[in-house]
Amino acid sequence: MSNLEKLIATKAFTNDYHRGMVSLVFVGNWMVDRHQQFFKQYDITMQQFNILRILRGQHPKVASINSLKERMLDKMSDVSRLVQRLKKAGLIDTKSCEMDRRAVDVSITAKGLELLKTIDLELHTLEDNLKDTLNDGEIQQLNHLLDKILTNY
Repeated sequence: MSNLEKLIATKAFTNDYHRGMVSLVFVGNWMVDRHQQFFKQYDITMQQFNILRILRGQHPKVASINSLKERMLDKMSDVSRLVQRLKKAGLIDTKSCEMDRRAVDVSITAKGLELLKTIDLELHTLEDNLKDTLNDGEIQQLNHLLDKILTNY
């Protein structure tokens, strides 16, 4: 009996592809839960963190709401709502785009950059389970296989 079968108390996989798919969903949800718990201590969500990282990556340039949507890891996120919350917290600024008044330019503030610096000091703890479980060759193999799956995305 595999670890997955023990964790979800089932033997009902129709084949190895079914088991692989369920394993990916289970591990993905487990990783999301770990991320959510980690970011709670900073009073942000993992989706808000994703927006802050995107903005830091192109700082001092601004980003549009649409460009943030395109680059988000969680494609189901309501980026407009996330931006409003980050602005209310003083982590980002927004202003009307000069080229298109219907669009909004978003930029990270000094407070947002400082929060990311603080988070960066502890972010490695999210990797610890992978580091404790997989060696260098195995993590490279995992990354290769995940990349291969993503070619169909």
